[in-house]
Amino acid sequence: MLDEKKVVLSGIQPSGNLTIGNYLGALRNFDAFPDCKCIYCVADLHAITVRQVPAELRRRTYETLALYMACGLDPEKNILFVQSQVPAHAELGWVLDCYSMFGELSRMTQFKDKSQHHADNINAGLFTYPALMAADILLYQTDLVPVGIDQKQHLELARNIAERFNGIYGDTFTVPDGYIPTTGMKIMSLCDPTSKMSKSDPNPNAVVYILDEPEVILRKFKRAVTDSGTEVCRGEGKEGIANLMNIYACFTGKSDDEISAEFDGRGYGAFKQAVGEAAAECLRPIREQFTRLMADKAYLEEVMKKGADQAAYYARKTMSKVRRKVGFAL
Repeated sequence: MLDEKKVVLSGIQPSGNLTIGNYLGALRNFDAFPDCKCIYCVADLHAITVRQVPAELRRRTYETLALYMACGLDPEKNILFVQSQVPAHAELGWVLDCYSMFGELSRMTQFKDKSQHHADNINAGLFTYPALMAADILLYQTDLVPVGIDQKQHLELARNIAERFNGIYGDTFTVPDGYIPTTGMKIMSLCDPTSKMSKSDPNPNAVVYILDEPEVILRKFKRAVTDSGTEVCRGEGKEGIANLMNIYACFTGKSDDEISAEFDGRGYGAFKQAVGEAAAECLRPIREQFTRLMADKAYLEEVMKKGADQAAYYARKTMSKVRRKVGFAL
């Protein structure tokens, strides 16, 4: 355990603009562990399982780091770093590949989904991605991993790998637990509320990005798919309204009953306007701080270097133990 504190680790890929789903389901909850050692990485190694334009990947890496800080993560209180700048991730990833079963990796639903969307590039990295994710987690003896519902399967694999390795070689890795927030854990598309909001959605009206301007946010919510009724409540066939209620609850802290009472007799138009305004107002300071941070590339690189040095220090401790256990020459 790092510094005798519980360790929290999470990461986000720098592949595409981040959405309010990323914010409400992950970024907003990253500061919820004041008594823990918190480690957050920009997961650029994971991003290249899908072909990337190098200059765009590099730019988005800076942007994701800036968004971490704009959303409230203080680099003086947390370890913020870029995954590829700590080579131990790739090293442990290979070791854990050798302790991950083919059948386990074959059952990963994200591999199946991405294989369908990128049929021309079903590469080995896409298949072994969960073992690298396990390495990210186990490298820091992580106790707690904030995850969305769609990542639970990967976390369970990380636990299985840790237990398998520990069973063979003795106590080596901390077996991590997941942390799933009670609100905002799955935000759906504004155009198809049966599908998760995705930063790679080709329809820009389906997605609200963290960095969207207020007028864009309002326009997207006004166009959000609902149903033929007028009552703001949950129910069968009201997936669109339920999604908007989830979003409004996340931004305002209001309960379903409070939301239904607030918009009783007012109709969907007033509700969509209110959801858009709440989102725009909450995201405004994040966008403004992001702009300030992106104007200071030298500072972002300073944060990257400091964070990578801190992360590498802890990673070396784990890798020293792993190398000794598996029999590598020291």
